[in-house]
Amino acid sequence: MENLLYIAAIIAAVAFLILCISLAMTLFSVKKTLNNVAGTLDGLETNLQNMTKETAELLHKTNDLAEDIQAKSEKLNTVVDAVKNVGTSVNGFNNSIQRLTTSVTSEVEKNQEKIAQVVQWSNVLLGVRDKWRERKALERAGYYTYENDNHKPL
Repeated sequence: MENLLYIAAIIAAVAFLILCISLAMTLFSVKKTLNNVAGTLDGLETNLQNMTKETAELLHKTNDLAEDIQAKSEKLNTVVDAVKNVGTSVNGFNNSIQRLTTSVTSEVEKNQEKIAQVVQWSNVLLGVRDKWRERKALERAGYYTYENDNHKPL
């Protein structure tokens, strides 16, 4: 029986040795995996720091761009206001011209008969003036009219 005890102890020792070797191999494998994970995390940390720097730069540029857009928008607002004021002025001018045209038209319509008479008298006066000039031209040329008894130039 004593031998069995020794054999059981040897088997237990061998089993314990196999267990320790398996455990050591597993731990070395886990160590290798953890080292790979640590290297990956280091690379990730470096990439994350670079991305953080680029994000900060991008945010800074975006803020600068937003400020620039805001400033240009304010300048554009003044231009839009000026154009609006010009439009309002032109509209007022058009309204004034419209009122003036309406007023002149109504006055012309009221005085249409008088205007027609003035035009007729103007035509008569222009005709008389033209006749007068013709007569003076003929007199200067040496022509006399039969109406003149003394044969004097008209």
